[in-house]
Amino acid sequence: MAYPIVNAILIQIDADLSASEAHGMATGMLCVNAGTTVEYWLSELLHDGNVLTDADKPILVRLFDETRRLLASNEFEFDLFLPDDDMPLSSRVIALTRWCQGFLYGIGATVRAASGVSEEAREILKDISEFTKLDTDAEGEEDENAFIEITEYLRPAVLLLRDELGNPAEGSVPGDRLETNRI
Repeated sequence: MAYPIVNAILIQIDADLSASEAHGMATGMLCVNAGTTVEYWLSELLHDGNVLTDADKPILVRLFDETRRLLASNEFEFDLFLPDDDMPLSSRVIALTRWCQGFLYGIGATVRAASGVSEEAREILKDISEFTKLDTDAEGEEDENAFIEITEYLRPAVLLLRDELGNPAEGSVPGDRLETNRI
């Protein structure tokens, strides 16, 4: 799946988010509830009444389905959906900050309370929140290494959050988790 293609679709439909942010949102939703539907995710992307074309919808559905598959895999295949390494570092850092924003939104859109969450999970969420504030004027080898460290930290961190935050039964809808937290 090509980042520029997904990003162009989101720009075309005036979704007000980038491909990395949309992927972060899907990832956050799926970490909390593996049964989150693609329709729910798309409704969050298209909250302003924007409409997808028949040609574009399957591409976004594929991104969501592939994210679900990779998160569920025991092969540690999950990765962040960011621009390729041939893009300027500053562009990749911006995409990373937006991925983190989308991830936090996806978690928040799926669960309201963090009761029962371990200290380690809270620390990871705090780190991800801090990553939304990264200096986007990144350049040079030191900044490149820091970027790589952050992305390598996030891969297992996301999988840990997936294991801790939920994954209710297949087929449940995002609202199911909200109701159980109120009881």
